Amino acid sequence: MKNILLLTICLVGLSASRTIAQDNETIFKGSGIHRSGGYAAISNKFTKINGSYANMPGIYGGWFVNRRFMIGLGAAATTNHIPVPIENQTFPGRKMTYQYGQVGLMTEYVVASTKWVHFNFNLLTGTGFTLQYDRREVEDWDFDGDDFDDEDPNFFFLMEPGVQVEFNLLKWMRFSPGVSYRQAFGAKGNGLTDADLSNVTYNLTLKFGKF
Repeated sequence: MKNILLLTICLVGLSASRTIAQDNETIFKGSGIHRSGGYAAISNKFTKINGSYANMPGIYGGWFVNRRFMIGLGAAATTNHIPVPIENQTFPGRKMTYQYGQVGLMTEYVVASTKWVHFNFNLLTGTGFTLQYDRREVEDWDFDGDDFDDEDPNFFFLMEPGVQVEFNLLKWMRFSPGVSYRQAFGAKGNGLTDADLSNVTYNLTLKFGKF
């Protein structure tokens, strides 16, 4: 199922690229950049990490060129409890949870941006990281230092291609639900492998800016 979804995203993107090529349209036309803007997006992702549900808010944004291509930066991280199996816990016997985050170059290609509903194809390329920490209850925190936090994160390469359906709500705001596939490369620490971290991700996104 994961491979089928990834293949579908790639094929749709390739099909769009071929159509654009047949019409002799390019991001940078003969006269260069004829329209420039920018936007920022707030997003909430829903996925699984190591088989457990993961809620992952994120932000991204950048320069929007010719109402087609955005290039910028993106970042996201988990907020909920993702239990660490006992055999992989850094500090056994405590409520250890996984923390996952990602940051990197974010690009989007928007098809028919001026239409009230259209599609865009995006790609995050960058770094992911994991660590473990003791997710204690609020009343358990002493704020005097914590001997049970894992301050040795594991970093790895990450790619996440995706597609969104985009609705132009206002001239300066868009709603973009979508789906993507997160693929990790070289993850080894905290008892997590590439397969544990790679999964389908669903997202709800609001965008604000000059489109």
